[in-house]
Amino acid sequence: MSDMGPVADPVAVVTGASRGAGLGIAAALAGRGWRVYGTGRSIPETPSWGIGVRVDHRDDDAVGSLFERVHAECGRLDLLVNNAAVISDELVSPKPFWEKPRDLADVLDVGLRSSYVASWHAAPLLAAQRRGLIVFTSSPGAVCYMHGPAYGAQKAGVDKMAADMAVDFGGTGVASVSLWMGILLTEKLRSAFDGNPDALDAFAAQAETPEFTGHVIDALFRDPDLSAVSGHTLISAELAARYGITDDGGRTPPSHREMLGSPREPSSVVIR
Repeated sequence: MSDMGPVADPVAVVTGASRGAGLGIAAALAGRGWRVYGTGRSIPETPSWGIGVRVDHRDDDAVGSLFERVHAECGRLDLLVNNAAVISDELVSPKPFWEKPRDLADVLDVGLRSSYVASWHAAPLLAAQRRGLIVFTSSPGAVCYMHGPAYGAQKAGVDKMAADMAVDFGGTGVASVSLWMGILLTEKLRSAFDGNPDALDAFAAQAETPEFTGHVIDALFRDPDLSAVSGHTLISAELAARYGITDDGGRTPPSHREMLGSPREPSSVVIR
């Protein structure tokens, strides 16, 4: 991959970076030269990849303080990755939603509303640079049944949020996109294959490491045609193919578009 180009010492905020997708994204960005602030309720202050900030994304004032700190310490912000979400262990249960815990609805607070609040605080800092990017991590659950209605509504919501924010960002040089990740090879998922490495290898052929998404976001930020995709929902695996990015071992993860569905295209109609 090429160098960052004209952007010197770029600064990113990655929410929900204590584990899973957020941790991998933060580590990958740091490896590409970003100064990364990662949030989490139990994140260490000095993770190996950057700066950990303990934030509960239910607390709007705490989120505001995070961005005030970034501005005070760096004087700029180039990228926000909205990844924080409340995910219950009951999420993948095949039960109907009324037989699952009511708390699964929390993803509409920390996951959807929290992404709006973080973007609200980040937007002035991004616009001041005349170039910036907000990425919402999402999934095909926005258009197909996946894990139930709360999860699906949250993913559909951030896809729409990215589309509408792009309208408001018009002329500022800031882009907003939603990014569908594939099946992620998190540490938790890998642990499910303990003692069965052959099964893990077979599964991994269809999956993505969390770091893979971070490399894709880095390449997207540096794309001189970034503004052309602002407002769109993009598939991480397809962007990787465009930019020539491969995952661990040279793997090329599939997009799953044919099986799970395609992102909805934003309308060109704007009503104010």
